[in-house]
Amino acid sequence: MNKAQEGDMVTVAFQGVLNDGTLFDASDENDPLNFVLGDNQVIPGIELAVFGMAVGEQKTVVIPPEAGYGFRQTKLIEEVAIDAFPEGLELNVGDQLEVINENGTPFHMLIIKRSKQTVVLDANHPLAGRAITLQIELLAIDRPTFN
Repeated sequence: MNKAQEGDMVTVAFQGVLNDGTLFDASDENDPLNFVLGDNQVIPGIELAVFGMAVGEQKTVVIPPEAGYGFRQTKLIEEVAIDAFPEGLELNVGDQLEVINENGTPFHMLIIKRSKQTVVLDANHPLAGRAITLQIELLAIDRPTFN
């Protein structure tokens, strides 16, 4: 039986659940997840889970933070003066801001605290520091052929 190996384009259906049972992400039946195994296009825990699976195989895996979205980092939390933002910009706790870093790369920061003078922004991934459970089904393997 053909098993997924490094370099294969794989197609998977998945459902991601937190420890409390909250669904945080799932593939759509019309739009499954496609990635090249070993190309670091997805979190390491997904690659490890899919490696060696056969088409049609299903499994449930618990992915710890170090193989998922990493650990929360305090250096990614920053307090910024309200004056640093454009006038009239809504700055509410729970809102996300798209910020452009010095390299021109956009990323998202969550407003986690606000006072009259400052807001506290968090650039950690929302799932950083959390173990996640994935239910995965391998739908297809497309192995490159060389002539």
